[in-house]
Amino acid sequence: MKFYKTLGVKTVRDLERAGAAHKIEDVPGMGHKSEQKIMRGIAFLKQSEGRPIIHDVLTYAQRLVDRLQKVNGVTHVDIAGSLRRRKETIGDIDLIATTTKPKELIRTFKSLPEVSQVLEAGETKIAVHYTLGLNGDLLILHPEEYGAALLHFTGSREHNIKLRELAIKKKMKLSEHGLYKGKIRVTSRTEEAVYKTLGLQWIPPELRVGGDEIEFARQKKIPELIPYGSLCGDLQIQTNWTDGSASIEEMARAAKAYSLSYIGITDHTKALAMTGGLDEKALRRQGKEIDRLNKKLRGFRILKSTECDVLKNGSLDLHDDALKTLDLVCVSIHSHFTLPKREMTERIIRALKHPLINIFFHPTGRVVGRREPYQVEMDRVIRAAKEYNVALEVNGSERLDLHEQYIRQCLEVGTKLVVDSDAHDPSHFVNLDHGIAQARKGWATKSDILNTRPLKTFLTALKK
Repeated sequence: MKFYKTLGVKTVRDLERAGAAHKIEDVPGMGHKSEQKIMRGIAFLKQSEGRPIIHDVLTYAQRLVDRLQKVNGVTHVDIAGSLRRRKETIGDIDLIATTTKPKELIRTFKSLPEVSQVLEAGETKIAVHYTLGLNGDLLILHPEEYGAALLHFTGSREHNIKLRELAIKKKMKLSEHGLYKGKIRVTSRTEEAVYKTLGLQWIPPELRVGGDEIEFARQKKIPELIPYGSLCGDLQIQTNWTDGSASIEEMARAAKAYSLSYIGITDHTKALAMTGGLDEKALRRQGKEIDRLNKKLRGFRILKSTECDVLKNGSLDLHDDALKTLDLVCVSIHSHFTLPKREMTERIIRALKHPLINIFFHPTGRVVGRREPYQVEMDRVIRAAKEYNVALEVNGSERLDLHEQYIRQCLEVGTKLVVDSDAHDPSHFVNLDHGIAQARKGWATKSDILNTRPLKTFLTALKK
C-alpha cells in the first residue's frame, strides 16, 4: 500500500521500474538494503517464469499417458525429457510411443481435451500446445528403436554427450536411432541394452545429469535407489488445529488409504501467530485427542509431534516440559530469513544441539520458484545434524527442500534423512512421491531414509 500511494506501483513490473530508478530506497521506512532485497526477489521470480513446478505437470502428463495407452495398437507410451528426470520445474511435456496403428494414435492424441492447439503434424511427430500452457511433442517410433530414442529424449544433454563420447571410444556411434558399429545397428530396443553394450550399468533417469554417474555405472556402483511407494510413515502433517484444512482423524484416514501405517501431527507453534500456532496448553489438549484416536484406529498410529519454531537466537518456541510429552520433536525456521550466513548457521546449530530434537524440517527454507534458500553454511549444518543425532527432512511439497546436492552430502557424512509430504490437506499425500524423487536425485537408497521402516524400528533408529 505504501508503494502504491507513494510511487503509483500497481504491478510487479511497476515495482521493478521503481527499483531500477532507485525510488524504493527513498520511500519512508525503506532504504538501500530493502530496495536491493526487493530487486533480488523480482529477479528470482523472473527466473522461473514459464516453467511450472513438477507438482503441476506430472499428474497432468500421466493422465495423457494413461489415455494414450488405451488406444488400439499402442504397445508403449512413456514420458521423456526433464519430466522423466524429475526436474523441479518443467519447460515442456514430451511423450514417445510405439504402435501398430500410428494414424489412430495421432488422431486420438490430437483430440485429447488437454491439447489446445496442434502446432505441427507429421506421420511420426506431432507438436502441440497443451491447456496447461506448455508445448510438447509426441514421437512415434519403431519398436526396435524405442530404447535408444527413450534414452536420447530423456536426456540430459550433458549425460547424452558423455554417452556419445564413450561410444566413440569404443569405436561405435550412438544416436536416437540406436547404437551402431559402422553401419550395423548393434542394439537399440531397450535402454538397458544400450547401457550394457557400452559397458555400463543402467542409470536411473533421476541421476542422468552429466556428472559422475557414468563413471559409477562403469564400475557397477550405481546404488538401488529408494523405490517409489516405499515409505511407511509421513512425519510432517498439519491439521485444522492450525493451518491445515482437515481434522487429525481425516488426515490419519487419508494417510492409511495411501498405504501408510503412521503419521506425525506437526501443527505450528505460537510464534507463527498467523496460523493460530499452538501454545503448551493447546499442544497438551491435542495430545489427548491423539490418544483418543489411537484407541479408535486399528492398524495405524498417530504420533504426537510438533513443527516447533526455531527463534532468532536458536532457542525453541515451546518449553521443554511440553516437548517431553511428544513422541518426536520436529523444528523449522519461519522467520528472520535474511540473517547473515554465519548468524543463521549458528542459530540452526544451537537448535540442533537441543537434546529433545529429532528432525529439522525443510532445512534451507527454499520454495521452488517462489523463495530462495536463506544463506547458511550447509556443510556445517549437515555435520552438526550428524553429531547431535538429528534427521534432516526431504520435503516433497513445492519446497523440494533439501536440494539433491545436500542429500548426497548427507549420505557421505552419514546424516539421517526422512521424506515427508508437508501435507495440509488429505490430497497432499501425493507429495510423498515428489519427496522420493528428490531423494533419488540425491542417490538415496531405502536404507538411507528412516521412515521407510516400520514404526517400532523407525523410532528406535531415530532416537538411538
